[in-house]
Amino acid sequence: MNARARPADVNPAREKMLIWGLPVRLFHWSLTVLMVFAYVTGKLGGLWLDWHMTSGLAILALLMFRVLLGVGGSRSARFVSFVRGPRAVIAYVQSLRRGPLPRYPGHNPAGGWMVVLLLAVGLVQALTGLFSHDSISTAGPLTERVSEATIIFMTALHHYTVYVLLACVSLHLLAIAFYLWFKRENLVSTMLTGRVPRISGQDLDPGRGGTLFALVALVLSAAFVCGLVYLA
Repeated sequence: MNARARPADVNPAREKMLIWGLPVRLFHWSLTVLMVFAYVTGKLGGLWLDWHMTSGLAILALLMFRVLLGVGGSRSARFVSFVRGPRAVIAYVQSLRRGPLPRYPGHNPAGGWMVVLLLAVGLVQALTGLFSHDSISTAGPLTERVSEATIIFMTALHHYTVYVLLACVSLHLLAIAFYLWFKRENLVSTMLTGRVPRISGQDLDPGRGGTLFALVALVLSAAFVCGLVYLA
């Protein structure tokens, strides 16, 4: 069925439809906890840097897992279901002022690109951490494979990218607050339950077929990261 949005009325009975399966929801909240933990341990420094590095490796595995879901996961998790062109994004942003606001069964056009941006910046942050060194005792697992100049560059990029990531997260949180206060849509609840009020004529049920793929994707992502650590 066509997943593109058009203005539509929500079912009067407020029937709920599932759009985010368990793999996507677990990814979202696991990544949230790990990012907070990584930021705090990075700021604490010292012996906490070992935990910072461990959480960074877990974040890398999760991000790779989400990319795989975006390619071959359930319907709602795939990038093709929510990444739209510039015209759709501009039209949606304009509708925020003009109204009525189109309803989407998954990410809206602006939110879809925010997901891509967060994944991209997160991957840069996690990958540069593999080659970073704190100049004292803690080094990424791949620092011995590259030159000193590369380590210096990657360490600097790792430190500066965190500010870009914080800016993206702040924008994401502001969007959540905007939808809650002005549009009366609780996006946090949606990501907890995976369900939203049903939209007439639209369906983006993630289906059951994506569960097995998600398990395989998670195992492959974890195996790849473990390989970086133990085989580097």
